[in-house]
Amino acid sequence: MITRRTIVGLMSAAAFLGTVGMAHAADKPYIALISKGYQHQFWQAVRQGAEQAAKDLDVTVSYEGPEGESAINQQLDMIQAALAKKPAALGLAALDSQAAIPLVQQAKDAGIPIIAFDSGVDSDYPLTTASTDSKASAALAADKMAELIGSEGEVAIVGHDQTSTTGVDRVEGFKGEIAAKYPKITIVDIQYGGGDHTKSADITKAIIQAHPKLKGIFGTNEGAALGVAIGKKEAESKVVVIGYDSGAGQIDAIKDGTIAGSITQNPVGIGYKTVEAAVKATKGEKLSKHIDTGFYWYDKSNIDDPKIAAVLYK
Repeated sequence: MITRRTIVGLMSAAAFLGTVGMAHAADKPYIALISKGYQHQFWQAVRQGAEQAAKDLDVTVSYEGPEGESAINQQLDMIQAALAKKPAALGLAALDSQAAIPLVQQAKDAGIPIIAFDSGVDSDYPLTTASTDSKASAALAADKMAELIGSEGEVAIVGHDQTSTTGVDRVEGFKGEIAAKYPKITIVDIQYGGGDHTKSADITKAIIQAHPKLKGIFGTNEGAALGVAIGKKEAESKVVVIGYDSGAGQIDAIKDGTIAGSITQNPVGIGYKTVEAAVKATKGEKLSKHIDTGFYWYDKSNIDDPKIAAVLYK
């Protein structure tokens, strides 16, 4: 029986045929990259970095991701299609760190090196992970929240998912820092919007209504943060919003004061380092288990600083 999943897999495979054919014709190593999504500006910035590395290192890359960051099955189909083309290496940002394990094992059995990026897999096989330290960056978000609300009061979290390592680690990093350093701050609610700004906005309004004494909300990725900002505006609330990532909507919300500040990653660096590590893996070079691509705090006071502007992805 032909299912929707089969059709998606066949379409993904067909999309790869042209890319792989060109790679073989040019006799260049072919590296496939599967991201967690395609709709957020963060992922487009990762792609830019990957394509720049491909030019610099003389390899061919393909880059794709599912329609949304909750489309786990679609991403699994994309991984399967990519592996069928026998790439020299595979870069993977897994939506579900558990669900991807069988395909990671398949890659291992086929001798295809895997480089994780942004979000890891619950497996020892990925040779390295190029990513932001999600726990440390979320801890910084917690410190900034505490500073802005006077180190006491009620706060909430709107997360992007409970299945990826970034989704889990950012929530845990924020919670852990609050528990360790700020006994007068209480996290009263944690909800998940799947990285979708519309759903995250609705969740935000419900949280604000349920907790009239709420002082702050942390949104854990681009979609979540933008949704929290939209929900705050629609609820006509004065709650302090701390975001994560730096799409154009977030930057506008920081400039108009809706979001107090955010953590920005270095997505171009993530894409570049992923391809760079993949090339090294194809040559049998040893890689460290983690490539820390860095993070920064930005708000109205430093948003135009050249160092910050270089890692904003609008």
